[in-house]
Amino acid sequence: MRGYDFDRQRPIDRYIIDFYCKDLKLAIEIDGSSHDGEAEKVNDDIRQERLKSLGVRFLRFTDADVKRNMEMVLDSIELWIDELSQ
Repeated sequence: MRGYDFDRQRPIDRYIIDFYCKDLKLAIEIDGSSHDGEAEKVNDDIRQERLKSLGVRFLRFTDADVKRNMEMVLDSIELWIDELSQ
């Protein structure tokens, strides 16, 4: 996308990132129903803060977004990349 490579299921630190672009230090996470519980949300926050401390930036989408509105997801990622380039 926009000339950048994204790896699927990329290990970083002690976590697995859904999609990761090393050049942008961008993690893209797709949250399904397994992320809906309160304990899971707390764990996601801890995980994200740890990875942010390593310089990783995040975009998050729901599983429903990916399934029902992939165009919006792709547009959002491209917009994020474009804004970073300015």
